Amino acid sequence: MTAAPRPLRICVIASSRFPIAEPFAGGLEAHTHALVSELRRRGHEVSLFAAPGSDPDLGVLELSVEPFSSSDAAREDIAAPPEWWMREHHAYLDLMLDLTRRPGRFDVVHNNSLHHLPIAMAPSLDVPVVTTLHTPPVPWLESAIGLASGRGGSCRFVAVSDATRRQWAPRVAASVVHNGVDPERWPAGRGGRRAVWSGRLVPEKAPHEAVRAALLAGVPLDLVGPLGDRGYVAREVAPHLGDPDDPHAPVRYLGHLDQRALSAVVGAAAVAVVTPAWEEPFGLVAAEAMCSGTPVAAVARGALPELVTGATGRLAAPGDVEALARAIREAAGLDRAAVREEAVARFGLVAMVDAYERVYRDVVRQADAA
Repeated sequence: MTAAPRPLRICVIASSRFPIAEPFAGGLEAHTHALVSELRRRGHEVSLFAAPGSDPDLGVLELSVEPFSSSDAAREDIAAPPEWWMREHHAYLDLMLDLTRRPGRFDVVHNNSLHHLPIAMAPSLDVPVVTTLHTPPVPWLESAIGLASGRGGSCRFVAVSDATRRQWAPRVAASVVHNGVDPERWPAGRGGRRAVWSGRLVPEKAPHEAVRAALLAGVPLDLVGPLGDRGYVAREVAPHLGDPDDPHAPVRYLGHLDQRALSAVVGAAAVAVVTPAWEEPFGLVAAEAMCSGTPVAAVARGALPELVTGATGRLAAPGDVEALARAIREAAGLDRAAVREEAVARFGLVAMVDAYERVYRDVVRQADAA
């Protein structure tokens, strides 16, 4: 009988800006919480370095975001970086230096942040580093990859979708591991008559397009999520909002909900509307909705055509509000059981963590053999 693989000692580096705790600031924080929770459930020893206020059940070691205030003389430099940037930089620098000074502590480091230093300093560590690419190419990550390449060490890159992998392909080779959703936390819902839109209310997520399309389709809409850009919301969204307690209001804003409340709203929706105004790297809200059995009407940008199939939703061309309205009406009629079955198979938490375990063990094996 083959012995079971030994548990791994895994360092997960997360955001220093947003806590890994409910209600989540966005999909990256929800992804990190799900990943770490499942790794710990499987018996791995996981140390999560994350922002203050993160869920203590995750074994969090807080990234030290020390207060910093420039001197009067320093503030005279108009080219100086913002003080929040300096605090974040110092937090990651302190972490990476500590990992360098304490070899043998971990088997693998998983960089699940958007900061450049875990990549740039990866060659200085004695263990392999796996970095998940959660965004399209951005200058600070491109620069860090260029600095780290050819300097030794073991670096592996994973993209959250094939669309994101293709965007990074000219700069770095990456495998693909789709983000995962825990079906137990996103149970099958019965649906209803209203549509739902969830996420940060910011221009790049374009909830105003969901409002326009839902009104055109004659389907009432609920908006859920943090107010990321209050000026934008006041201009583009607020004029359409009705009483959140009125079940007949054409458009309602239900607030920033924790996961349990959000899953109840999504599961009770006829259709989930997803409206990225940028090249969405994955689209976790679409996977969450589909795992609840709620079909998706989405703008075909970024990874959404990769996620949404004819069995789980409908797609509309960017900027075509009439097509999105048709997608809302058509998607609402799909078989909810079939939607959930496909979503769990493709984007379930088990599939995601299985894939990450294979990546971890592969890089550890390669490092041991080097």
